Amino acid sequence: MENILVIDDEREVGNFLKVLLTEKGHPVVLAESGKETKNLLNQGSYGLAIIDVRLPDASGLNLLKDIRRKFPACKIIIMTGYSTVKTAVEAIKLGADDYIEKPFDDIDQLEKQIDDLLLNNNDVASNIIHRIANEIGFLIGKHSEMEHLAAIAYKIASKNVNVLIEGETGTGKEVLARFIHQASVRRDQSFIGINCGALSHSLLESELFGHEKGAFTGAVNKRRGIFEIASQGTLLLDEIAETSTSMQVRLLRVLETREYMRIGGEKSHRTNTRIIAASHTHLKDAVTQNKFRKDLFYRLDVVKLQLPSLRERVNDIPLFVDHFLNKFQSHLKVSEDAMYFLKKYSWPGNIRELSNTILHLISFNEGEKRVITPEDLPEKLVSGIENRAALQRNQVLPHKRERDLESYLSEWNHKIIRSLKNFSDEDFTWIEMELKELQQQVSKAFVKESLSLSDGNRKDAARRLNITERKLRYILNEKDKMIQEQTGR
Repeated sequence: MENILVIDDEREVGNFLKVLLTEKGHPVVLAESGKETKNLLNQGSYGLAIIDVRLPDASGLNLLKDIRRKFPACKIIIMTGYSTVKTAVEAIKLGADDYIEKPFDDIDQLEKQIDDLLLNNNDVASNIIHRIANEIGFLIGKHSEMEHLAAIAYKIASKNVNVLIEGETGTGKEVLARFIHQASVRRDQSFIGINCGALSHSLLESELFGHEKGAFTGAVNKRRGIFEIASQGTLLLDEIAETSTSMQVRLLRVLETREYMRIGGEKSHRTNTRIIAASHTHLKDAVTQNKFRKDLFYRLDVVKLQLPSLRERVNDIPLFVDHFLNKFQSHLKVSEDAMYFLKKYSWPGNIRELSNTILHLISFNEGEKRVITPEDLPEKLVSGIENRAALQRNQVLPHKRERDLESYLSEWNHKIIRSLKNFSDEDFTWIEMELKELQQQVSKAFVKESLSLSDGNRKDAARRLNITERKLRYILNEKDKMIQEQTGR
């Protein structure tokens, strides 16, 4: 059985933990200072280290780094007082597996935390994280920052601390909040999210705190607020930076006292709701600009999680595309060329914008075709790239264009041969349309190849083909012209 290293300058705490862990059969080594700890690290190996965040001659965070470097597989628990919980959270971000608060009020819970860490390896924790994420549609993907973020969110989910999630609009702040709720002991209780920026002050106040009958015009019945409904669950205050100053005062009181009053009420009510706040703006900047209360910010900013934008997760875009196609029950696939443009677009609306784009593509193409090509993409996804990179649309994967043309010609050939064998059953008008389509596809393939060789310069491409620029544009837009002619538009 591997040694457990307990580092604390309070001898009573060290002795207590030694007795507790020795009774369970664990060999325990005690250290009371940073210097003593460094000597012990050179004398043996450890499966678990329990470190006080504050020592007279060292920082617990620095010792954490030393232990993590020397014993990468060693589990680490940080000990902290309530006033230094934020430091403990920083320790988790640096690689600590858990933290415990002193004094130890719940010995059974303390033993459970230690046992869980000793019994569970990192693979087990990772499997649990991905299982919960898959259940709620939280795509972690291949981005290392997201893996780290999910691990931190999972570790702090079991703690009764406030969480602040920041990230651009559409990055998935509510989904991350749901992940935290689902990974916590509150998972069977209510999760309620409310967009603070979408409601007026009076309506938001009524939604959060409830009101008594007759509290205002239209209050014909007593109504419970979210702090009461989700008293044992989780409340997501989305876009909290949009709340009024007076609402910030009321929220601060709830966070400090866990008490609130309904509108028009005279009696205080208690709530045990866990608060998760979210904002697309940096609250710290809002505080500097006197747009958000500093004291409320410090209450919310116990744990801060920063979601990356979609343009920082380019390699995850194919995963999101597959996810949304499955979510919307579509059999469509996205071609390699089309995926190129999806990955090149800046996505200012992030994941939400991508979801809406996929839904748009399904709505316009489902049932008509099986594969989405660049021609099917919304103009905004293509035009911006063409403006910045000299018509890259016509330069993407020339070998792929050749394969596509070859496949088309092969399919066209088989189709015509079959028709010839059954000529009496065929309408010759259909054959004429097929010939016209063949001309369009071959012409367009040669135009695109010429554009590729001309670095997107249409004038040079037209010269290579010995046609006018107008003719070149006509060939590229031929498909659209046919549709317009057939629909009468």
